[in-house]
Amino acid sequence: MLPLTHELGLRGAEALSRAFGVDLTGKVQIDRSQKADLQCAAAMQLAKSLKQPPRALAEVLVKALAEHPAVRSTDIAGPGFVNVHLADGWLKDNVGQALSLRQIGVGQTVVIDYSSPNVAKPMHIAHIRSTIIGDAIKRVLRAVGYTVIADNHLGDWGTQFGKLIVAHRKWLDESAFAHSPVQELLRLYIMFTEQEKAQKIAIGKKVDGDADEDDDDAPPLLQEARAELVKLQQGDKENVALWKTFIDVSMREFERVYSRLDVSFDVVLGESFYNDKLANTVQLLLDKGLAEESEGAIVVRFDKARDGEAMAPLIVQKKDGGFLYGTTDIAGMLYRVEHWRASRVIIVTDDRQQLHFRQFFAACRQLGVRTSMEHVFFGLMRLAEGTISTREGNLIGLEALLDEAERRAAVVARECNSELTDSEVLEVGRVVGIGAVKYNDLSKDRTTLVTFTWDKALSLTGNTAPYLQYAYARIQSLMKKAAAAGVVPGALVSFEPTERVLVMTLLAFDDVVEQVALTSRPHALCEYLFELAAQFSTFWSELSVLKAEPEVRPGRLRLAQLTGDVLSSGLDLLGIGVLERM
Repeated sequence: MLPLTHELGLRGAEALSRAFGVDLTGKVQIDRSQKADLQCAAAMQLAKSLKQPPRALAEVLVKALAEHPAVRSTDIAGPGFVNVHLADGWLKDNVGQALSLRQIGVGQTVVIDYSSPNVAKPMHIAHIRSTIIGDAIKRVLRAVGYTVIADNHLGDWGTQFGKLIVAHRKWLDESAFAHSPVQELLRLYIMFTEQEKAQKIAIGKKVDGDADEDDDDAPPLLQEARAELVKLQQGDKENVALWKTFIDVSMREFERVYSRLDVSFDVVLGESFYNDKLANTVQLLLDKGLAEESEGAIVVRFDKARDGEAMAPLIVQKKDGGFLYGTTDIAGMLYRVEHWRASRVIIVTDDRQQLHFRQFFAACRQLGVRTSMEHVFFGLMRLAEGTISTREGNLIGLEALLDEAERRAAVVARECNSELTDSEVLEVGRVVGIGAVKYNDLSKDRTTLVTFTWDKALSLTGNTAPYLQYAYARIQSLMKKAAAAGVVPGALVSFEPTERVLVMTLLAFDDVVEQVALTSRPHALCEYLFELAAQFSTFWSELSVLKAEPEVRPGRLRLAQLTGDVLSSGLDLLGIGVLERM
């Protein structure tokens, strides 16, 4: 069964289409409202294009929507809002549909590229944004029927590996590498950066310039790194072996972090995967007349008439013959469209790369790519004292954050429930601590900048995962008591205002999940779950459940059960676990 809002939207569009002889399929949207159960603003939105007064359109909608069996009445408010009031009987009979998600993605494949850490560098707190935002979007898309390919596009190629090879040979501490290889690689990278900076100062170059710039008077250390990179690119056995070692030790650390976060991928195709496709990609652009030579480099140009905006050219090959991120990205898009027949490609990165993605997507459209290409960008995570920088070494490791989250949550669990065993305390600490970290990020609009503080990241009160997890655990306790008393969930009999509000909120789950699937904004699901938990708290405080009259008790228990199920399902879509006992 289509969710009610979609049924009503289709009914309204069909009525307007018949009345005015224009196909308005998909043009009528029905939303939740505080003024009524549901509300429609289509009469005002369509008035100009149909050259009709809004209230004339509203009259058509009012009549059409009132004929649906779920609707008790309709009316027009203000300049043309259509209010829809639902029948109590329909709500009672259909509350069990709360977990039915419309399968809008059946037959479509989405490739989603997220996390994408750089090899040979530990994951730090800023990596959590792309990782958990991407994972939540993946889970939601699968829940509504899409076939999803989750791709971890690792940064496993480029100048940094020339630098690491040089640093590894000059300054490696073998015992430190054996104990903590990625931390040792980070130390080597920072040491290289410091030495390179010192050499730049010595030869009178700016220290804040691009370390990878194509100059002929680069510091000796950088020239050495470039030479080692060329040897790596040419297949030098020793350099290739070192590169593979860097990848192997990094992947082991990444997988440990992903396991703790309950994050997984279907493929891990790093930048190196596309190496043998880059020359052909540039040649394809040249053959189609989409790229040209400019000062020795190969560039793709853009103009407003064709590409929607005038942008700086995208360099796809440097004058020394080297390729850039844009080249790899175009090759990757062509591969994803051809290999998986993707109808959508979603790439999750921070907002600093917005121009790059507009250029890259425009270049792909010039090549004839018609797949929906979406840059899901998010605001940076900063420390209170400034920007996070690998080169400067001012990092808070992601594992350190998770360790502290679990520790704090375990302390609170022990203080709040002395009946928990030691193993239960550890499990509560794990589930609640990591849930708090994830929800702290996901509950904010992803486009906002986040200033990291320990207290905010690990808060256990207010609009947090622990609040929702506790609501779920409280419901499970109620269900156990009901089972012991021989009470089972049943049909709704009473319909107090508080019960009605809870039913309306439960039935909104599908619309909210679909909204997240279409907009890639998980915070909307967080807001919904918090609203649901708050509505349940009101229901719990105002009405008796197990102590209610026998004929009312099963229906109220069913509402509690459904609330628990929706909370659990919604948190699972966010990658957050629940507990039977806290």
